[in-house]
Amino acid sequence: MQLRIMTEPQQGADYGRQLAVARATEQLGFDAFFRSDHYLSMGDGDGLPGPTDAWLTLAGLALQTSRIKLGTMVSPITFRFPGPLAVSVAQVDDMSGGRAELGIGAGWFQAEHAAYGIPFPDTAERFDRLEEQLAVITGLWDTPVGERFSFAGNFYPITDSPGLPKPVQRPHPPIVIGGRGPRRTPRLAARYADEYNAQFASVAETDAAFGRVREACQAAGRDPGTLVYSAAQTVCCGRDEAELGRRAAAIGRDLAELRADALGGTPDEIVDRIGTFAGLGATRLYLQVLDPHDLDHLELIASEVLPQVR
Repeated sequence: MQLRIMTEPQQGADYGRQLAVARATEQLGFDAFFRSDHYLSMGDGDGLPGPTDAWLTLAGLALQTSRIKLGTMVSPITFRFPGPLAVSVAQVDDMSGGRAELGIGAGWFQAEHAAYGIPFPDTAERFDRLEEQLAVITGLWDTPVGERFSFAGNFYPITDSPGLPKPVQRPHPPIVIGGRGPRRTPRLAARYADEYNAQFASVAETDAAFGRVREACQAAGRDPGTLVYSAAQTVCCGRDEAELGRRAAAIGRDLAELRADALGGTPDEIVDRIGTFAGLGATRLYLQVLDPHDLDHLELIASEVLPQVR
């Protein structure tokens, strides 16, 4: 099982704090640093000092890390046009020496769109746009140098694009598609994704979501085993009840709820929970770390959980 660190900077983390977490992620032996792509804090926090742009941040981290994968979980299609997004991701891939990964989704947080003047179409249109963006991004990346790419889209028509720049990774950086939608998400994952991620779902929900994606792969004529299956879960680890209680309080969560519905508990409890997801076929787990100032938390997971699940 690969363990990846995932952060939520919109809740309050400037670039320096994200860099500290990313460097700890790398030094402690985790596989990747991923961050959310949001412009507005959620819940009761004020989000100070304010949001940071996901791909600007990852570009900086590309130059200040050397090993870990870097990506978004996930970039909403409402934030960017597919052509410029393909350019940005390809550039981060180049800057990092081939370590960028694109998590992409339809978007869901209407309030942040209103707060920053971003149009927010209805669900059906957002999924239509997601499908077109996936076609355009992969089409641009996969077009051979010297040839041109065109696409007769309803939302993103493309005419004679050179499809440059090319990313370092070939055929292109891994694409991660997440969500628990019963129909379109599995179909899009089967067609475009290198990885399918079940986010913050119960064991039963994760199992059902993996099953739908496997069925969609079979319907599309794709071997379901060619897809990476992963999950994302909030993590709260402590050596004893006092440490667990302190960490749960710091992120405003109930410890009993974290134990029941996330990865909350002692290192051994978390190892057992990870094993449950492994039993469903997950080979990669994103640990959502909600307190970016608590690097001791990462050190504990790295020393007492990571060696047992590798």
